[in-house]
Amino acid sequence: MAISRTLSELANHVDGKVIGDGSVVIHKVSPIDQAGPGEISFLSNPRYQRFLPQCRASAVIVAPGVVRQSESSATLNFLETVDPYIAFAKILQLLSPAPQYSRAISAAAHVDISAVIAAGATIFPNVFIGARTRIGQDAVLFPGVFIGDDVEIGAASVLHPNVVVRHGCRVGERVILHAGVVIGSDGFGYAGAGSDRVKIPQVGVVVVNDDVEIGANTTVDRATLGQTVIGRGAKIDNLVQIAHNVVIGEHSVIASQAGIAGSTRLGKNVTLAGQVGVVNHIQIGDGATIGPQSGVGQSVPAGALLSSGLTAAPHHEWLKVMVLLPQLPKLWSAVRSLEKQLARMIAAGKKAYNGD
Repeated sequence: MAISRTLSELANHVDGKVIGDGSVVIHKVSPIDQAGPGEISFLSNPRYQRFLPQCRASAVIVAPGVVRQSESSATLNFLETVDPYIAFAKILQLLSPAPQYSRAISAAAHVDISAVIAAGATIFPNVFIGARTRIGQDAVLFPGVFIGDDVEIGAASVLHPNVVVRHGCRVGERVILHAGVVIGSDGFGYAGAGSDRVKIPQVGVVVVNDDVEIGANTTVDRATLGQTVIGRGAKIDNLVQIAHNVVIGEHSVIASQAGIAGSTRLGKNVTLAGQVGVVNHIQIGDGATIGPQSGVGQSVPAGALLSSGLTAAPHHEWLKVMVLLPQLPKLWSAVRSLEKQLARMIAAGKKAYNGD
């Protein structure tokens, strides 16, 4: 269902200010180089300011000061706000509300007789719900979802197709699990080596707290003992591996293809960029940021900023670097020896100068 709002209504919604005609009606958000009449766009990156003179949108969301610099300020309407990107997100939510579902249980779903389904939940065909499981009010389970025994799914949570939540795990309220997410797979635990290797039973659970979003095909392993915990408001991208007994702090952000080994603890508001690898049994402090492709081998203090790992380079240069790498210890020894020789020469020169 299409939703329209005046520019003034949108400005009130995001605590912004209208510059131009506040009565213009907006029904859609579009990119700045594609937007047309009846649509609003946003400018959060100065690089895209070059599109303003040709912009045909009915309005553009901008930061303070942009209108004074724009050649199009006389022909465009603007919504001025401190953070245009956040305003864009809020307006997009307002004009593109979540779809409404049947609020019914499909006859083609398997629901154990002991399961409790709250009012308003939508259970699509081919969903499996195990014994003693509880599904909260207004939750949505898409086709192919598997919910094991003794699971709790909170109110208004949405589980997209083929999500698996295994026995005993708990998912909070307003959680979004995208297609293929697995909550509660066995942790990677073995004792011994070779033919004597013995699987360690993984008898703990996973607890996903309120307002978490987890991307497609991400896996969160159950604890060996106790809990693997995803903190409230955490946002986790596609194809992330979270091992047994890991704790992710509130509102942390983990980008695609990151991997976190067992029993590591992330604080609040931690950011892991794409392809970050974190070893087991360490702590990453509140507010730390780890750049892409970084390998984290030791604990990281709160607020730390670790730079990116590997950087792409021309192949012939990369080959030269690889040839030199084994020589680094020898080169380092040579440099230290030269430094010592230079220090002795400088000391001898000072003595000679002073007549000693």
